[in-house]
Amino acid sequence: MEETQTVELQTRVVGQNQDEDIPFTNQSQPKHYKWWIRVITYILFLISGQSAAILLGRLYFDKGGNSKWMATFVQSAGFPILLPFLFYFSPIAKSVPVSVTSVARRPKISTLVFLYSAFGLLLTGDNLMYSYGLLYLPVSTYSLLCATQLAFNAVFSFFLNSQKFSPFILNSVILLTISASLLAVNSDSENASTVSKGKYVIGFLCTVGASATYSLYLSLVQLSFEKVIKRETFSAVLDMQIYPSFVATCGCVVGLFASGEWRSLSKEMKEYKEGKVSYMMTLIFTAVTWQVASIGLLGLIFEVSSLFSNVISTLTSPVVPILAVIFFHDKMDGIKAVAMVLAIWGFLSYIYQQYLDDSKSKVKKKMKANSNEASLGLTGQV
Repeated sequence: MEETQTVELQTRVVGQNQDEDIPFTNQSQPKHYKWWIRVITYILFLISGQSAAILLGRLYFDKGGNSKWMATFVQSAGFPILLPFLFYFSPIAKSVPVSVTSVARRPKISTLVFLYSAFGLLLTGDNLMYSYGLLYLPVSTYSLLCATQLAFNAVFSFFLNSQKFSPFILNSVILLTISASLLAVNSDSENASTVSKGKYVIGFLCTVGASATYSLYLSLVQLSFEKVIKRETFSAVLDMQIYPSFVATCGCVVGLFASGEWRSLSKEMKEYKEGKVSYMMTLIFTAVTWQVASIGLLGLIFEVSSLFSNVISTLTSPVVPILAVIFFHDKMDGIKAVAMVLAIWGFLSYIYQQYLDDSKSKVKKKMKANSNEASLGLTGQV
C-alpha cells in the first residue's frame, strides 16, 4: 500500500516537473546573498535604464529632434538584444522534457498571434502618447505624471484581476490624483515661454492617457497569463516582451512613413544641435536604455513577481525630477515639490499594502504546506 502511494506521488511530481520549463523562482528555497545581489542588480537596471531613457528622450527633443514617431520607434526597436535571453531560457535550449499534457494546455498559435499583435498595437499607441508628453512637458512634470500609473493599475486590477481595494491602496490613488491635479493647475506658471498652454494640455493629457493605457496593458497581460497562456515561466515572459515589441516596432515604421515624418529625418539629423554623430548616438542609447530597463523588469519578474517589478518602475518618479533639475535646469517650484512629496507618499502607501498582502500570502502558504504534510503523515500511517 505504501509503495503504491509512493509511486503515485513520484509520478505526480515528475509530471509537474515536465509541465514546467523554467519557473520564476522556488519560494521554498532560502534567500541567499546571491539572490539579493541579483534582485538589487535588476532594481538598478530598471531604475537607471528607465531614468536614462526618459532623460535621453527629452534630450532628443531639446537638441532639435521633432519626430514623434522616431521617439516612439526607439522605445521598442531595441528588442533584438533580448533574443539571446529568449534562446537561453527556452525549453528547447535547456532540453527540458515536455509532457503531452503540457502541450495540450498551451494555446493555439493563432491565439498567440492575435494576443501579441493586439498588445503590440496597444504599446504603439501608448508609446506615441508618451512621446507627445516628453515633447510638450518638462521632464520633471512628465515623470511625476507617470506616477499616476499606480493609481490606474489599482483601478484596472480591481475590475480585471479581482484585486480588492484596501485603505492603503485607496490612499495611494487619492494622493497620486492630487499630485497630478497640482501639476495641471500649475501649467500657467511653468514653461510658458517655450510651450503654449494648448500644447501643455495636450502633453498633460497624453501622459496621463499613456499611464492609464500602460496600466491597462499590465492588467491584460496578467489576465492573459491566467486565462490564455496558463504558465508563468521566464521564457513566457520573454515572449510577452519580444513579440509585442516587434509588432509595436512595425507599427511605428508604418506610422513614420504614413505621417510623412520620414522625409524630414535627414534634415533633422543635419540640423541637430550636437551634430549627426550625437543624433545617432542619442537614438541608439535611448533604444538600448529602454531595453536595459526591460531586462531589469523581466529579471524582477523572474526573481520576485510582476507586481513588484511594476512598483519598482515607479521609483523613477522621484528620481527623474531631481536629475532633470541637474541636467535640464527644470524649475523645482513649491507646487512641484509638494506634488513630488505626495507622489512618493502614494507610492510608499501602495508598497506597504503589497508588503501586507505578501505577508498574508506567505502565512497562508505555510499553513497549507503544514496541512499537506499532516495529511501525508496520516495517509502513510494508514
